[in-house]
Amino acid sequence: MVSPARRFVIDSPTGAALCVRAWEPEVETSAVLLIFHGLAEHGARYDRTARDLGRRGIAVYAHDHRGHGSTTAFDAPLRRFASRDGVRKVVRDCHAVREQAQRDKPGLPVFALGHSLGGAIALHYVRRFGGGLSGCLVWNSGASFGWQARLGVAALRMERMLKGSDVASQLFARATFETWARSVPDRRTDADWLSHDPTVADAYIRDPLCGWTPTVSMAEDIVAMARENVSHEALSQIPHDLALHLLGGSDDPATEGGTEVAKLADRLREAGSRKVELMRVEGARHETLNEAEPWRSQALTAIERFVESRLNRPPASVAAVDPD
Repeated sequence: MVSPARRFVIDSPTGAALCVRAWEPEVETSAVLLIFHGLAEHGARYDRTARDLGRRGIAVYAHDHRGHGSTTAFDAPLRRFASRDGVRKVVRDCHAVREQAQRDKPGLPVFALGHSLGGAIALHYVRRFGGGLSGCLVWNSGASFGWQARLGVAALRMERMLKGSDVASQLFARATFETWARSVPDRRTDADWLSHDPTVADAYIRDPLCGWTPTVSMAEDIVAMARENVSHEALSQIPHDLALHLLGGSDDPATEGGTEVAKLADRLREAGSRKVELMRVEGARHETLNEAEPWRSQALTAIERFVESRLNRPPASVAAVDPD
């Protein structure tokens, strides 16, 4: 059995009050998994996943990023990371959650899983704080998100000049969510690109904390993060002995059918990462952990096997980058 999620607030050094949910297994706990959620969603959407992993002995911590869900910060209203240094603050918030998890579960190996935008955040995170992690899963997040060519920094800068930084970025919406929605033939809803499970799409549409368009400010931060994540110099800062697991679905429009995930795996290896696993889930759409069967079970089994494979091995060495 798995206890209901414990919801609490962490005061991050960045000034954010992070809404965190923790799921405690009622069996012997073997590891801790930090989940970094994707864009325009929140940590509560991982309740089913956390419960399933809890039955496998994995404790799960999932927080709402700045500008998302129930997390609050003076410089981060909904749909905005921060007035400045947004990416740095988002990454530091993730580390505050890890520090809490390590206080709660001393001595247990800690893993991180980032989905979509959370995968991009995870790559930044392990550059700064990868030392001591037992592994990192970067799922449904590719080398260029598949949309950078359609959404340049100059275009966003022009949108900011014309509309301001705190308005919804229609350029971003057209290049991402709207394009991905149209990729599904005979779609029932504009959220069908997320999963084959109609209940997932319906719940996403009903949730007022999901599916919104980020501000121009947040869009600029996301594009900057994505572009940095493809550079050899940035990827070489990840501890080379950190175990990495990359996963993409063949029917995921956000990663060009998983091809962008494969490109990211190649770039990580070229940058020196020695332990890169790549998994392609045939037929799966964007949210593998919210997919219909058999795809969802394949994803859960992949997490379990990756964690088990690292339990009796030393964690990654200290990252080369000064975390401060």
